[in-house]
Amino acid sequence: MALKINLLNLALRLILIICLTSGVVTGGYTQEGKKAVDYVNVFTGTSNSRWMLGPYAGVPYGMVQLGPDNQESGWMAGYDYSIMNVTGFSHIHAWTRAGLMVMPAILDFTNSDGAASKPYRGAGAGFHSRILKETEKGSPGYYSCELYDADCKAELTATTHCGFHKYTFKAQDDARILMVLNFPTEYRIRIEDAEFKKTTESSIEGFAETRASFGAYKLYFVIQFSKPFKSLNGWSNDTIKTNVERISGSKDVGAYVTYSTTDNEAILMKVGLSLVDQGGARNNLKTELDGFGWDFEAVVASAREKWDNLLSRIEVKGSEVNKEKFYTNLYRSFAKQTWSDSDGRYVDQYKKIQQLPQGGVMYGGDAFWNTFWNFNTILSLIAPDIMSNWVKTELELFAKTGWTSNGPTGLKLTGIMEVTHEIALMVSAYQKGIRDYDTDKLYKAVSHNGKEQGKRFPGGCLAGMERLNIYNRLGYVPLEKDAASRTLDYAYTDFCTAQLAKAMNHNDDYSFFIKRSGNWKNQFHPELKLQVPKDSMGNWMKDFDQFSGKRWIEGNSWQYTWYVPHDIPGLVSLMGKDLFNNRLEDGFRKSVKHNFAAYAFDRGQDSSFEYYVNHGNEGNMQASFLFNYSGKPWLTQKYSRAILDKFYGNSPYHGWEGDEDEGQMSGWFAIASMGLFEMNGGVTSEPSFDLSSPIFDEAVIHVDKMYNGGKPFTISASNNSADNVYIQSAKLNGVELKSPVLLFKEVVSGGKLELMMGPEPNFSLFK
Repeated sequence: MALKINLLNLALRLILIICLTSGVVTGGYTQEGKKAVDYVNVFTGTSNSRWMLGPYAGVPYGMVQLGPDNQESGWMAGYDYSIMNVTGFSHIHAWTRAGLMVMPAILDFTNSDGAASKPYRGAGAGFHSRILKETEKGSPGYYSCELYDADCKAELTATTHCGFHKYTFKAQDDARILMVLNFPTEYRIRIEDAEFKKTTESSIEGFAETRASFGAYKLYFVIQFSKPFKSLNGWSNDTIKTNVERISGSKDVGAYVTYSTTDNEAILMKVGLSLVDQGGARNNLKTELDGFGWDFEAVVASAREKWDNLLSRIEVKGSEVNKEKFYTNLYRSFAKQTWSDSDGRYVDQYKKIQQLPQGGVMYGGDAFWNTFWNFNTILSLIAPDIMSNWVKTELELFAKTGWTSNGPTGLKLTGIMEVTHEIALMVSAYQKGIRDYDTDKLYKAVSHNGKEQGKRFPGGCLAGMERLNIYNRLGYVPLEKDAASRTLDYAYTDFCTAQLAKAMNHNDDYSFFIKRSGNWKNQFHPELKLQVPKDSMGNWMKDFDQFSGKRWIEGNSWQYTWYVPHDIPGLVSLMGKDLFNNRLEDGFRKSVKHNFAAYAFDRGQDSSFEYYVNHGNEGNMQASFLFNYSGKPWLTQKYSRAILDKFYGNSPYHGWEGDEDEGQMSGWFAIASMGLFEMNGGVTSEPSFDLSSPIFDEAVIHVDKMYNGGKPFTISASNNSADNVYIQSAKLNGVELKSPVLLFKEVVSGGKLELMMGPEPNFSLFK
């Protein structure tokens, strides 16, 4: 009998290992010795995701996010888990940025990538290949699959600026590795000039001058192969060239090398990238990969170690499913990019090469739109070095262009979402003691944003507040000029600026900005008790519909009415506590069936569907924590837990019920799952957390050593379960808490928060 039990246990363990290494989602088992990185499922949500999210091999904040693409150009292009093929493996998966696809092939030559619906052989075929789905594996820093039509195993890993490929072929006389510049992307790219040049019998250099949304960029690459190739070949549009030294052109330009291989022979390929120049690509490759030689597995191990060192800064104890969700979301929170070279050089807005001080980096990515509610918090607790680098990036942009940027993709001042929420990050960093930069320059940059009229650069890129002039004059942004949500965004940023002015003793500026931060009240309809757009004459919007997205940014009036992160008590007062609670709770009850998401507002601004709470877009992610301000904290506990359970999944088909946006939805989960949230973004002189119900029995935050030497902070939830979502009592270091508030300094000082959980609300708690 004992032998049968042992054999059964062994079988279960083997099943678990197979599932974990193949990307299959599992839960309910405990495997001793697992590290934080082992819980990350890189396939989560990838069957309904955008270009920036896939099972890509990379390191934290890597320029290179190397992985498979299998969709056609257009919205949400990139990788879809449910599609059983691969077009190729491209190196850059950043918002509006892409570069250099690689694909092995053995069939008749074609330079057509081939859509998923096209044949794999014969007329109209492309170089895409079906994959053996059961062989597909991925983990932080690694991806692999068996390519059926290429009869080849593909393996990928990466460093910050480099991709490392390993293609294991069967015996072949004409194995090819294609290098493609024009391929399907989410925001279409256009190749204006390009070159591949043979430099040795086993190396190639080149560039691709690329036109994309929000400006052009020139991508330089250096490619080294582990084995000399037989020939360099390629194409420029319809012209095919064989056995050449150089290939150049525009629009559709690509190259391929050929090999004869023995059975099970691996051809390895190192790719160094740079947005600066050819020397930068060479130096990035030398700096990051020369030390590894051709040891592919060592690079995989190095990437894995980087991720585990970062992810293990928070330890959680609870169900295996929740641990997988937590570490997957924490992993996704570090999805933005480094755009400067390893030597600190970068190309600025005006295409000039700039040099940073030693150790300096320039970050970029998708918008900071409301990141003060999600991954800003994570950075401040466990990665203040990254938060500091963000501030330094913004100060460098300000020094060279006169402006900071809400989304410096490829270091262009994109102005995506037309807000300036980078200000919230900069002010929060200062208020939390992250100040290893010139603080006088910080104030100049922040106050400039609030005082100077925003401007557009050539190509349509926006810097600053575009409607600041009329906002100053009227106290709101009129509907004929822009979305009504601009008023709310500007008011919040004014509050952030006011807090920095107060902290740095700029008293006149404080008075000015704190007064202007109250402009959100100028759109608050006194009878409807809703935010309602107004025209420049002060007339309320005609044919107003609280559920319409017209004159709002990816949301509606009902959702944006709650968007006053800096003055929730003021909103409660204007609306009235009873209406505030009844309307909000009614909205939550009606949103359960939608998993608290509203897809209609992801792309369609004029949608008039009856959607209430929309956790799937940035403007409404604070909703569940609002009850902490209206005397019903048990409803915060109830609904924040409901969002964690229903909105977030752990399968390729259900990860996030909305647009994950390079770590925004993920960051919210990582923070809220520990029962924490920062309503005003941590920008005041005394930053604080709003408390809610954690999903874990215990969470240990290994606070960065810059705070009191890095003493850990523990959140313990006794009697916790899926049913016991309500806090019965709360003690901080043995002392009862009187309100659902925890000061940031209390967390970073180290200590313990003890919560007792139960199945029913404790209505007298936090009174």
